[in-house]
Amino acid sequence: MARYSTLAIEPTLFGETAVLRSWGRIGWRGGERTDVFGTEQEAMVHFLDLVRRKRRKGYRPTKAAMPLVMT
Repeated sequence: MARYSTLAIEPTLFGETAVLRSWGRIGWRGGERTDVFGTEQEAMVHFLDLVRRKRRKGYRPTKAAMPLVMT
């Protein structure tokens, strides 16, 4: 079964940092969750923990998911 999972870190309107995640089967509506943290460091620790867990389950980043970086 083809599945997807996305993770992102974004600032909130109130100066906090949020870890956004979504998941599900490709072609179907999946789930979403937002975890809000007081500091960017706390959000980063949580984000990296989620990435480690997903990688252990076999998820790998795709080229399409990589952000475009302007220099």
